[in-house]
Amino acid sequence: MEPVLAPLPLSIIILAAVFLLIAIRQVGRFRLRIWQVMLGGAIAVLLLGQISLMDAVASINLDVMVFLLSMFIVGEALERSGYLHSLSFRLFARARNGEHFILFILFGMGLLSALLMNDTVAIIGTPIVIAYACRFGVNPKTALLALCFAVTIGSVMSPIGNPQNLLIATYSGLSQPFLAFLFYLGVPTLINLGIAYFVLTRLFPVEGAGCTFDAQEGQVRDERLAWISRASLAIILVLIGIRVITGPTIIPLALIAVAGALPLVIFSSQRVAIVRNIDWPTLVFFASMFVLMQSVYQSGFFQSGLDFTGLQSIPLILASSVMFSQFISNVPFVALFQPLIAQQGLSIEGVMALAAGSTIAGNLTILGAASNVIVVQNAEKRGHTLTFWEFSRVGIPLTVANCAVYWVFLRLM
Repeated sequence: MEPVLAPLPLSIIILAAVFLLIAIRQVGRFRLRIWQVMLGGAIAVLLLGQISLMDAVASINLDVMVFLLSMFIVGEALERSGYLHSLSFRLFARARNGEHFILFILFGMGLLSALLMNDTVAIIGTPIVIAYACRFGVNPKTALLALCFAVTIGSVMSPIGNPQNLLIATYSGLSQPFLAFLFYLGVPTLINLGIAYFVLTRLFPVEGAGCTFDAQEGQVRDERLAWISRASLAIILVLIGIRVITGPTIIPLALIAVAGALPLVIFSSQRVAIVRNIDWPTLVFFASMFVLMQSVYQSGFFQSGLDFTGLQSIPLILASSVMFSQFISNVPFVALFQPLIAQQGLSIEGVMALAAGSTIAGNLTILGAASNVIVVQNAEKRGHTLTFWEFSRVGIPLTVANCAVYWVFLRLM
């Protein structure tokens, strides 16, 4: 008698539907955003009884939500005041020619994304790199590609550089996430930024702007808000330093972000506008993702039906992270697989490979990271764009090289 296959749990079917919709992002004439799809999945598992309301509320990681909310407030204030625009313009003004300008984008914006999350830098950086591309006679497409690769690669070496790294730092229980990320991923990330410069300048034309430079773009727009924003940024940096020195028990990551956001909420007259304009869809996405993934986890499907022991290999972790992130996006990939893999006693090198692979996935295609989409959407408002092929013909060889560098360094650790 043939064995009867058990039916798939409803939560798994809903998860598959969510991943499919995230991959295609369109139903008929309706263009779906990732946060809308994830919210629909969370509502579905609630309405179909796959998770109780109490469990759904408990599944939302408040530390992650508070951290993101607070950092979004700081990022919005820095952008609204024009302070980061001014800093960036001062940086790029030091470039002597177009190739120096590309180098400054990669390392300047890359290092900045390690502190302020890559999506924030993508928003702020797009008009700046277009403006200075015009000044230096650089092809705006090349400058935009440099920005995309900079914020993706640069964010790898910090637990607060992107949302998936934040999840990994939160769930993996690293006692010193800033030091761990810097120790394991700092040097290879700097090397990969250099490789990005080499690959980009060889495969894409640097010259050919065809636009005019607007000197007004880099001015501070609100001096008072800029002063408060500088204070908030200084608080965050000081508290990160204290945490690195004293350990994780005294200052949690969420508290660092809250302390940075408080001056803006208390002292800025624009507090309402700042809070209103932060990235609320991303917060909805995260809350919904926690609910959906908890429902899937409670089904026991992945724990009992799949063998994760084979995912101990660093090359396999890197490769699977890059490939799966193209279809289901890197944050859901980490949220789904990281807790399961961690149960198998994943080494710290494996944890770092997961962080590197899921982030570097953003370099493979234009849809591989939300920051790429942000750059393209903001560029199109200013009359410039990148096609899927223009991105991929540089991104594919770059991603292969990036993965090789991380593999070599993590293997040597």
